[in-house]
Parts: sequence; structure tokens; C-alpha cells
Amino acid sequence: MKNDVIVVGGGVVGLATATRLAERGRRVRIWSRDDLLGTTSAVAGALWWPYRIEPAAEVGSWALASLRVYEQMAVDPERSGVRRVSGVHAGTVLDGLGPWAEEVEGLRQLAPDEVPGPYGTGLAARLPLIDMPVHLSFLRGRFEALGGTFERREVAGLEEAAAEAPVVVDCTGLAARELVPDPGLRPVRGQLVLVENPGIEEWFTAADESAGETTYYFPHEDRLVLGGTAEEDDERLAPDPATAAAIVARCARVRPEIAGARILGHRVGLRPARAGGVRIEAVPLPGGGRLVHNYGHGGAGVTVAWGCAERAAELATG
Repeated sequence: MKNDVIVVGGGVVGLATATRLAERGRRVRIWSRDDLLGTTSAVAGALWWPYRIEPAAEVGSWALASLRVYEQMAVDPERSGVRRVSGVHAGTVLDGLGPWAEEVEGLRQLAPDEVPGPYGTGLAARLPLIDMPVHLSFLRGRFEALGGTFERREVAGLEEAAAEAPVVVDCTGLAARELVPDPGLRPVRGQLVLVENPGIEEWFTAADESAGETTYYFPHEDRLVLGGTAEEDDERLAPDPATAAAIVARCARVRPEIAGARILGHRVGLRPARAGGVRIEAVPLPGGGRLVHNYGHGGAGVTVAWGCAERAAELATG
């Protein structure tokens, strides 16, 4: 039993962390309240980019470590769900980014006349864009091929896992608000619209982190993901029709053909934002056990998943 680890939480952060632990020779079980498509990760637009996440001093290294993993996965996009796709971050300037931006190949400032839509500034980049339903299934298969076990199990407290394994890793996202408990966690609601792709091949984003609205579209072969919102302390999981219409209208101002695209569905997820940023910390348990927290990734769980997983695995096995 001394090599046993239970990772609580089956989203992208939990799967990445469990995989890194299994690679270190640990016998790992994931306890997930939801199936893969029921996790917050499954709703993510999932373009690699550090967005709405702290602490700034750590985010760059976590994001770059994850970028290298996604670049490797993009060699086999059909299996992994990861493709490198070109696009534009409007309203963004290189000087406003951290040192991590220097390590992103091909990132460049655009001239004003190169930026789509009603925006005067922007960056061009070719970044990993991830089809999350495909990707989560891929990660689970990779984890299970290492001998890991994925179990559907809801817990009322982390002590349930601690009773069955000497090391527990908490990747519960917003649920850590009650399970830890951590009152610093707060939901940031994100709503998306899925439409038929009218032939768009490049992604686009325009995000104002101080506002509750964003504008983006992410192209996949069978659909276009439109967004979005960033509504703090809003826990509504039902799609709002007026919000959906506004999302389509904002995206159509950049690409008019989006206005006539057939709507395929709607998605809502609650980003797990946390005062003080991501928490990656080891806490001793009675009897010599160890609890490692890895939550609070806000709107960038996909972007930093592998960097945070490596750090959490070090704390769990060190």
C-alpha cells in the first residue's frame, strides 16, 4: 500500500497529475465525481494561453512545460485531440506579456491593418488548440495503459481517500471550496455556443480580463466553438439564450459568416478561480500520510495542467 496514490478529480489537471505519478511507478487511482464529459474540462474552449490565472511568478514556467507536452501530442492529432493552429489574439501587445512569451515560437506583433474586426492591436501565433472530449478520452487511455484505474466516486471529504491510500492528491477544482474547505475559491461562469463551422480555419480571441464578456472562436473540423463569458460568482449552469445570442453577434462582427451558422448546442462551465491563485501544496496527514493540493487554476487549467502536474507529483513522491 505504500506506493498507492488516490487522485481526487478526473478533469484535465487530475488526469495529468495521475499520469505523472503513474510514470514515477506509483499505483494510482483516480476518483472522479463525473464522467469525462461531465467535467468542467470538457467544456473548455481549450486554446493554450495563460488566461485568468495567478500567481504570475509561477504561471509562465507551468504554461511553457505544458506547451512542450502539447506540441509533442500534436504530432498525432487524431488520437490526442491536439492540433497546432494559427490565429490572432486581438487587443494584446507583446510588451504586456511576461517573459514566458519569448519562448513561444512564432509569436509576433501585428500591424493594425492585419488585425481582424474592430481592433487596433493584436498578436499572431500558432498554438495548441485542443478538442477536449477527444483529448480527455486520450488522457484516460494513456493513464490506464500505465496501470492506473479511473473510478466514478463522489466523496464527502478528502479523508475518505486518505483512509485508503497514504498519499492523496486533491485536483477537485471548484469542489475544493467545500472539500478542503477553501473559501478563497469562487466560480467564474463561462458560456459557449457550438455552431457548424462555415469554413473558418484560424482561431481568434479578444479578451478584456476586467470585463464579463470575451469574444473568441475556435475551429474544429466538425464545429466552431464560440465564446464567451467570464461572470464572477455566477453559478448558473443552464445556458442563457440572451447571452448566447450576444456571443454569436460579437463573433459575427469579426467573421460575418458566423451569423448564419447553424447552432449545434450550448455549453456552460464554472472556472475554479482562487484568491491568491493556484494552490500546489503538501499537507501532512495523521499517521504519516500526505495530502497534496493542486487546484484553483481559474481559466487556464488546460494551459498549465502538465507543469502543475509535475510539481504536484514531486510533492507527492518527494
